[in-house]
Amino acid sequence: MSWLRSHSVRVSLTLWNVAAMIVVLAVYAAGVFVFVSRQASDALNQGIRDDSQWAAAMADRLPDGTVKWFDDPANFGESSPWLQVWCRDASGCGPGLANGDAIYRTVKADRNPIPETERLAGSPDGGIVSIQSAEATYRVMTTQTTLKFFDVGNRPLDSKKVVIQVARSEGPMLREMTRLLIILLLGLPIAVATAGGLGYYLARRALAPVESMAARARSITADRLHDRLPVNNPNDELGRLATVFNDTLGRLEASFEQMRRFTADVSHELRTPLTAIRSVGEVGLRDHRNEAAYRGIIGSMLEEVDRLASLVDRLLRWSRAETGQAKLAQEVIDLHELAEDVVGHLGVLAEEKQQTLSLEQIGVPRGVGDRLVVRQSLINLVDNAIKYSPVGGQIRLRATEGLDAVMIDVIDSGPGVPPELQTRIFDRYNREGRTPLGDIAGAGLGLSISKWAVEMNGGHLTLEPSAGPGGSGSTFRITLPRAARVKGREGRRKSVA
Repeated sequence: MSWLRSHSVRVSLTLWNVAAMIVVLAVYAAGVFVFVSRQASDALNQGIRDDSQWAAAMADRLPDGTVKWFDDPANFGESSPWLQVWCRDASGCGPGLANGDAIYRTVKADRNPIPETERLAGSPDGGIVSIQSAEATYRVMTTQTTLKFFDVGNRPLDSKKVVIQVARSEGPMLREMTRLLIILLLGLPIAVATAGGLGYYLARRALAPVESMAARARSITADRLHDRLPVNNPNDELGRLATVFNDTLGRLEASFEQMRRFTADVSHELRTPLTAIRSVGEVGLRDHRNEAAYRGIIGSMLEEVDRLASLVDRLLRWSRAETGQAKLAQEVIDLHELAEDVVGHLGVLAEEKQQTLSLEQIGVPRGVGDRLVVRQSLINLVDNAIKYSPVGGQIRLRATEGLDAVMIDVIDSGPGVPPELQTRIFDRYNREGRTPLGDIAGAGLGLSISKWAVEMNGGHLTLEPSAGPGGSGSTFRITLPRAARVKGREGRRKSVA
């Protein structure tokens, strides 16, 4: 039973194939037997008709008026046909032969008399009937005909009406049909067994791709979702099934990758605000302060907590937006005000390293996008600038209005990015671009997340050529679609130490 269960499809296909072959072969054998039987029966009837025509043509008249068929009937022996001739002429058929008398019988007719032949001779209709004798079943044909005789000069002498009876045994035909039936009955099991073996072999070969796909599917785990099922022929049913499974695996792989990326993004994005909260708390604990000061510190920490909650919500929205389940907001963003917000948010981190954050504005840089998403991207860039700039370094944020777009640059005084690594700086988990400060902790996600977030808003994040002395430092530029032009002051500059 376990073998049957493990090979149920293969065995089922084989059994169905055997059942179909039994039906087909049985119908075929029956058809052949019926066809051959009819042909043999028709051949036997045609032979009887030929015998009757032959008997009518071979009649001969003796000088005394007697009708004969053979010079010496005994010469034919058992090979002679079964033949009886009855007189049906009112004038008789020769000396001593009156109407209704038997004129002639062959040796076979004498030795194998058939019942009811005399009765049939009384009403000749030219039909063929089957009569069971003591030895076998005979088919008898009774025909009335007129025998015409001619002299040597082909002049007519006289004519006689006679009834000719010929018969043939059905025994040879039945023996042939019996042999044919035996051959069919013996050949049917052999043909079915052969068809079953071939069917099992073909089913095994046809299902071999399924076994291969099953073996490959068993080896695919959450860590190997990049594997795919083999597709031998993408145009057949199994190939299309494997293609559907591969598409499903692709969607699962994308879902797992999205989940891993979301987890990494959450852990990365929460690190900066949590660091800010800790820094505010540590600064508040350095000295004894009055109630108002502590309230201000706690208020700042609560603001960061609110930002954390908003960030988590926005990360969920990012994830849904990446899969096409949600859309980001489209609002007007004042890049200078956004930069001021980010400087106020990360100023405490810059103070710890005695760094200077400065803001510049050229024109009225107002762009279109999701403010929280762009803000988080800018936070990542400024946080990286603070990390990789030396103690006492300078970080500049420059918001600029262009003809069709607005830009905000984050310019640091760090070691910069080597030219050979600039093409990979935005790759996920890549930290090669900051090798001189490789001791700085990080997952290599900040730039990739920032680039993705900016591009989701229809913008671009690029690494611009460094403007620092000797090519030091890095300049990262966020470019967003420009909003409607708003008049305002240009060239405003503000520094935060």
